[in-house]
Amino acid sequence: MKEVLIFAGTTEGRRLSEYLVEAGIAHTVCVATEYGEIVLKEHPLVTIHQGRMQEQEIRAFILEKDYAAVIDATHPYAEVITQNIKSAMNGLPVSYYRLQREMTEVSYEKLVCFDSHEACALALEKVKGNILLTTGSKELIPYTSREGLRERLYVRVLPSVESITLCEEKGICGKQILALQGPFSTELNEAIIHQYRIACLVTKESGMQGGYTWKLEAARNAGIPVFVIRNTATKEGLSFEEVCQKMDELYERKPVFEIILAGTGMGVDKNLTKEAYEAIMQADILLGAERMIRDYEPRIEKKPYYQAAKIIPYLKELQEKRIAANIKRVVILFSGDSGFYSGCESLYQSLEQEISKGTLSATLRILPGISSISYLAACTGVSYQDAAIRSTHGKACWQQELLETIKYHTMTFLLTSGVKDIRELGQLLIENGLKECTIIAGYQLSYPEQELYRLTTEECCRLQKEGLYTCLIQNPYAKPRLLTHGIADEEFLRDKVPMTKEEVRGVSICKLRLEEGAVLYDIGSGTGSIAVETARLSETVQVYAIERKEEAISLIERNCKKFGVQNVSIINTLAPEGLSKLPKPTHAFLGGSGGKLKEIMIELYQRNPELRVVINAISMETICEMKEVLAQFPVKDLDIVQLQTSKAKKIGEYHLMQAQNPVWICSFSFTDGIDGKGEI
Repeated sequence: MKEVLIFAGTTEGRRLSEYLVEAGIAHTVCVATEYGEIVLKEHPLVTIHQGRMQEQEIRAFILEKDYAAVIDATHPYAEVITQNIKSAMNGLPVSYYRLQREMTEVSYEKLVCFDSHEACALALEKVKGNILLTTGSKELIPYTSREGLRERLYVRVLPSVESITLCEEKGICGKQILALQGPFSTELNEAIIHQYRIACLVTKESGMQGGYTWKLEAARNAGIPVFVIRNTATKEGLSFEEVCQKMDELYERKPVFEIILAGTGMGVDKNLTKEAYEAIMQADILLGAERMIRDYEPRIEKKPYYQAAKIIPYLKELQEKRIAANIKRVVILFSGDSGFYSGCESLYQSLEQEISKGTLSATLRILPGISSISYLAACTGVSYQDAAIRSTHGKACWQQELLETIKYHTMTFLLTSGVKDIRELGQLLIENGLKECTIIAGYQLSYPEQELYRLTTEECCRLQKEGLYTCLIQNPYAKPRLLTHGIADEEFLRDKVPMTKEEVRGVSICKLRLEEGAVLYDIGSGTGSIAVETARLSETVQVYAIERKEEAISLIERNCKKFGVQNVSIINTLAPEGLSKLPKPTHAFLGGSGGKLKEIMIELYQRNPELRVVINAISMETICEMKEVLAQFPVKDLDIVQLQTSKAKKIGEYHLMQAQNPVWICSFSFTDGIDGKGEI
C-alpha cells in the first residue's frame, strides 16, 4: 500500500495524521521545526521529516518515494511554502490536495481589519496601553521596528528555540515573550489579557482551529479592541472533511463511528456521571430528545433523534455520502438509566443488527446513568434492593398489574407519567381496600424545584401540581404471595362452561414445564382457569387463551380481570385455523380440540417442532385420537397419566367421597422428523 505525504504546520495537519493512523494508513509528515516534530504523536505508521525545504528539495523528496497522494496542510498564511509545493509537483503523476482551514465569520463592533501587518502596526501606534500580539514570530519586524510600540508588546509564540530566538533578535525579551502551546480557550485568553493589562489584541484571520473565535470572545468579554490581519491569499482547497473523504476513496475505506448510548440521569448536569459528561463534551454528533440535547454543542451537529427509525438511516446517510470522515464519536442521550425502563435496549439491538450485517461501520457501547429510583431511595434513606419496581410510562392499562404488585410488597417504586397517574394511583388503592398505604412522591427530582411529599391515598387524589413524579408506595399490610399455583375451583367464575378441575389443573401445569419467557397456547380455554393459573406464575409468560364460544370468551375476560392478570391474550377463533397469525409457541395445552386433534397437532408442529405439549382427554373418542397422534408424530419424554379424584361432600354429619370423571393427561415434546404434512 502506497504512503501519503503530508506537509504539516497546522492543527489540521496533526489531526489528519491522527486520522490516517486510525485508518491504518502509513504516511510521512514534513514539519519545518523541531517543535513541529515534538507535537506529533509517535506511531509505527508515521515517519517524520523535520527541516525546511525549497522547491527543488521538495520535488526530490517526492520523487524519492512513490506516494499515493501529497497533502498541503501548512498554515493558511504560508503562501510561499504552498507555492513551492505546487511548483515542485508540476508534471508529477501524484494527486495533490490543499487542506484549506475553515474560516469563521465573527461579528464584533470593536473588530478592525487590515490587509497587511504594516498597516496594522501603524494603527497600533495610536492605541494606548499594552498590545497582545498573537501573529507568530515570523511577522515581528513591522511591529518591533517602531520604538514606541515595541516596548508595549507582549508576543505569544510557540515554545521553540527558533521562535524565542527570533523574538530576542527583534528586541523582544524577558516577560514580553509568552512561549505557550495552544489551544487557548476563551478563559485562558481572558486571563492573559487581565494579567498583562492588555489594551488591544492582534491576531490573524486564522479560523476555528487557530483559536480565532476564542480570542475574539475573550476580547469581547474584556471590552478591548481586536486588530485582525486578513488572509488575502486565494482560498482554494478542500476542507478537513473533504480531504479525509479523498483518503477514504483512495483506500476504499468506510469511516467507523464510535457510537455511545449514554444515560443522563434525571436531567441536570450535576447528576451526569463523569464518563457520560466527557462523552457529551467530546461528541462530534449528538442525538436525543430535543430537551436533552438543547444545552450542548457538539463539534459538528446535533439532531433531535432518539428512535432507531430515524437514527439508523441518518448514520447510514453520513457514511454513504462520505461526509463522515471527521466524525469519530456519535453520542445518543437517554433520560435516566440506560438499562432501566429505557429505549436504549431496543436501539442497541437495532444498531447491533446493522453492524453485524455490515450496513453500518461502528463500535457500540452503553454508559449507564443514575435512575430516579436510586435517587429517590437515597433521598428517603431506604434501600430498593428488595422492592418491586414498576412504571406507567407508555402503558394504557397499568392499574391492575400495579395493584397486584402493591398487594404483595411492602415497598413498590413507581415511575409515573405525571400528576394524573398519582391521582389514579390514590383512587386505585382506595377502591381496592389499600387505603392504609402511604406514598412518598419525589417531585422534579434533582432540579432546583425538587420536593418530597408524604401523601395519604386521599391526598394523592387531590394532587394538582404538574411535573415529573417518582413514587415510593409503602404497604404495611402486604401479604405473602403463594409460591404454588392452586386457585380453588369455587373462586373462578364459571356459569355452565366446562372447566379443568383444580387437581387436574395442578398436574397438567406441572407437566407443561413452563419456563421464564414461555409462549403458551391454551387451546379450548373454557373459563380460562389454565390461562389464569399459568399467567400468574410469571409476568414473563405470555398466554394465548384460544376459544371459539362467545360465552366462554366473556368468562375468560372476567376471570382475567378478577385475578389481575394482564399477560393473557384472548383469541376468539377456531383451532387450528386461527393459530397461524399468533407468535411462535413454546408450549401448548389442549383442554378441548373439537374433534380436530390431529389437524391441530400438524399446525403446532409446523409452528415449532420442539414444542412442549400437554393434552387432557375425557372421552373415549379423544383418547383414540390421542393414540393416533402418538403413532404419527415423533415425540420424546412421553408421559401418560390417568387421574381420577374424589372429593368429600358433607351430608348431614357425614363426609362422603364423590368421584369425579377420570382424566387422561398426556404430555410430551415434539422432536424433528416430520415433513409438515403429517407424514414422518
